[in-house]
Amino acid sequence: MLENLLTLVEGPDMQLVIRAGEAGDAAALSLVGGATFLESYAHMIPAADLLAHVAARHGADVYATWLADAGTRIRVATAPLGALVGYAVLTTPDLPADCVRDGDRELRRIYLMGIAQRRGAGAALMAGVLDDAAAMGAARVTVGVHGGNDRAITFYTRMGFAAIGRRTFSVGAQVYDDLVMGRRV
Repeated sequence: MLENLLTLVEGPDMQLVIRAGEAGDAAALSLVGGATFLESYAHMIPAADLLAHVAARHGADVYATWLADAGTRIRVATAPLGALVGYAVLTTPDLPADCVRDGDRELRRIYLMGIAQRRGAGAALMAGVLDDAAAMGAARVTVGVHGGNDRAITFYTRMGFAAIGRRTFSVGAQVYDDLVMGRRV
């Protein structure tokens, strides 16, 4: 398992710690995942579909499974008193075949609560993801991002990612277009 390396991200009024995810983080990951998904997409996804998606894709059991999987790496960002305020998940790719090559790893999620944004935590999490991918022998990291999420696309582009394909993503009855991006490790 990944050793619990620490990175400090210092802001003008708060210091965040970036560390490896631990087995006891599943419930907090679930809360942050659900909250950030709601915050990002509540304006465009019907409420019943949104809540069902969060329950299915952000349950503590989902994160517990990832935390126990030797092929998955999770990095978390915590506030000064230990509250989890963001995270990144690196997994085996679950993308269309035309977007995946041997040696790829997928950045499945990189989410930050508002309190942790614009403090360097996203870049610190991404650096950890890239280090983890390299340690796992990956040649490239891929990510799927909602095609209308300009802020996320700008972040990934700044981090060296470029478009490599497209996919569709369903939440309830709604189908959305995602951009698939990748970068060499």
